[in-house]
Parts: sequence; C-alpha cells; structure tokens
Amino acid sequence: MSAPLLAEDIRFLQRALCSAGCYAGPQDGVWNNAVEAGEVKLQSLADQIAATFGRFDVRSEKNIATLHPKAQAAARQLLGNLRAQGIEAKVLSGTRTYEEQEALYRIGRNGDTARPVTNARGGHSNHNFGIAWDIGIFRDGRYITTTPDYIAAARHIPAGVEWGGNWATFPDPPHYQLALGLALSAVRTRFEAGQSFVT
Repeated sequence: MSAPLLAEDIRFLQRALCSAGCYAGPQDGVWNNAVEAGEVKLQSLADQIAATFGRFDVRSEKNIATLHPKAQAAARQLLGNLRAQGIEAKVLSGTRTYEEQEALYRIGRNGDTARPVTNARGGHSNHNFGIAWDIGIFRDGRYITTTPDYIAAARHIPAGVEWGGNWATFPDPPHYQLALGLALSAVRTRFEAGQSFVT
C-alpha cells in the first residue's frame, strides 16, 4: 500500500502543474478533481511529446515524465541524438522536491565523510522546477563515469539546452537544463507563485 501524499507533496505537484499550464487552482496542498485533471492533461502532453521524439528505457521514461513538457522534449531530443551517434544514455534523475534536494545537499556535510554531490540546497536547483535532468552513459550495460564520455555526449545537445559540464565552480558533466535566461531566484519565485517561467 502506498503512503498518502503529504500536503507539501501535493503543493509541489500543484506548482509543477501550474508551471506546465495544466492547472490553474490554488497551491494549497489539497488534492481535488482539478489537480487530478491537471495530471491527466500533463500525461496527454507527455504522450504527444514521446510520439514526436521517441521512447526510451523504463528508467529514462520514469524520470522524463517528472519534467516540464518543454524539458521532456529536450531530454528526448538529447537521448535521440545520442542514440543516433551510437551512445547509450539514460536519464537517471529528473525533477526533485525541495526535500529530496535537501537530502542530496546533506551528503558530504555535517560530519558525513562522503564526497558532496551538489552545492544546491532545496529550492536552489533547477531540478526543483522540472527543467533539469541528469544522464548516465552506458557501454555494454556498464555505467560509465569518465568525463571524456560526457564531453563527447555534450556535443549533441539540442538548441535551448545548457550543459553542466561548462560550469566553472562545480562542473557537473551529467547535468543538462533548459536555458531560460532567468536567474534561479526568479524561477523559484514564479514556481512558488504558480506562474509560468518557461516560454
């Protein structure tokens, strides 16, 4: 039996649906028929995008489904471009809630001896707004972590997408995100207000 959705989970979903143009109700953390209808609308958009750009492995499909429709299209384009080059790639991570992001941020901090995996706290990552995704590259079923493979993959990114490998302070070669031309703080403000921030 699945655990019930918490009010904060529902609020996050409401905001995501608003940003995708699939819901126009309040961000009050209360499940209602309009939220359910918004999910159905988003799934319909996702099916149309998949029909246009192709479907991929189960894990990629699960993670792509969490993204904003425009990011879904871009992620599918990227995987299709890589497939055409004989590069096997999967989307390993899509949208994260603020809580999920905060849990990642704690890795390697507060006495944890692991290596930090992100510099972004909850609400301070483009993953929190459905516009960023991480890929993994595989060869003969084996997960590849070497940077040159990710540099080679980044040569095939679609227009309107930024690559995390170009970041100066915390290069992140598996990371891709929509290039919105907005400060992260502006994206967060619009997301939390239930406003669109993707054109």
